[in-house]
Amino acid sequence: MSRVDRYMLAQLLVLFGFFALVLVALFWINRAVVLFDRLIGDGQSAFVFLEFTALGLPRLITTVLPIAAFAAAVYVTNRMSSESELTVLQSTGSGPWRLARPVLIFGLCVAVMMTLLSHFLVPLAQSQLNQRETEISQNVTARLLTEGTFLHPTEQVTFYTRQIDADGVLRDVFLSDRRDPAVGVIYTAAEAYLVRNGEGTTLIMVDGLAQRLNTDDKRLATANFRDFSFDISALVNTDPDKDLSIAHMTTPALIGDWDALAARTGQSKGFIAEEVHARFAQPLFCIVAAMVGFATLLLGGFSRFGVWREIVIAFGLLIAIDGMRGVLVDPVRDDASLWPLMYVPTTLGALLVLGMLYQAANPNWMRRLRRTEAAP
Repeated sequence: MSRVDRYMLAQLLVLFGFFALVLVALFWINRAVVLFDRLIGDGQSAFVFLEFTALGLPRLITTVLPIAAFAAAVYVTNRMSSESELTVLQSTGSGPWRLARPVLIFGLCVAVMMTLLSHFLVPLAQSQLNQRETEISQNVTARLLTEGTFLHPTEQVTFYTRQIDADGVLRDVFLSDRRDPAVGVIYTAAEAYLVRNGEGTTLIMVDGLAQRLNTDDKRLATANFRDFSFDISALVNTDPDKDLSIAHMTTPALIGDWDALAARTGQSKGFIAEEVHARFAQPLFCIVAAMVGFATLLLGGFSRFGVWREIVIAFGLLIAIDGMRGVLVDPVRDDASLWPLMYVPTTLGALLVLGMLYQAANPNWMRRLRRTEAAP
């Protein structure tokens, strides 16, 4: 690697780190606000919030990496063009193909990072995150024993207790069960106790009232009770295999017998094919993102009015290529044999970059072609 390559690569990596840090911070703040409200509102500690935030970072970083690579390539190319560094390099015999080499190496470095994230770190983090969510949902004490607050263990269940005594007795309990769309039931009790029953948990309510509303005929039935048991085990997911997802599995675990994997996870082979090949296509897209930013600005050349037009064009091309990926997801999910479609956006992006670099290296090729055709 020459000194020029090392210089450009160093500039690209420094700017890439800066843009990645800024973008991750912006996305993280947006997500952290929602996560903080949900977890702290459900009675979780700040440590759980930090743990969930850390486990969500790998997936967040995969979203940011292509954008950061594109921004770094555009910024460095623009700066070197405005400071006439590219002009000096081109005057010494460095053509577009030669100047693209450090950008390609930079794209490969980002692709390696994306490969480690998409194939290993993101699935492992998502698996751990899913496990922790399951543990918290099964932790009835954390979900229910928060006095003076209306809590929602699920969307159809609301729980409230005014006071919790030192011996664990719940005072003035309110429980609304709306899981059955046809019938809504509200339980109120002066006292209640949580009792563990093997793998399940039962809420024992004492000296209370049950109100049952039939939404079809709008009839309300009430009944007083001295003691009533309510099984709250159904409010949480206790089946570890129910949430098994291919998104939580590393790529080596997905390469094998897709029929058995589909039967185990309940997802079709199309979904498995889309997940696997999307993980291979993501690193390639990082290379294309960096090369599109560089090639578009290089093709635009130097201008005293700046290169904002080329930057907008490059960003539009990147959005079009990335948007094409979303369009091709559904056909692959419907038919696993169409998995080559996952690489079409990257292939078209690579061909576009090659075309722009060829145009930059041979700006008069169309004129020469016309002269050749016009010659007798």
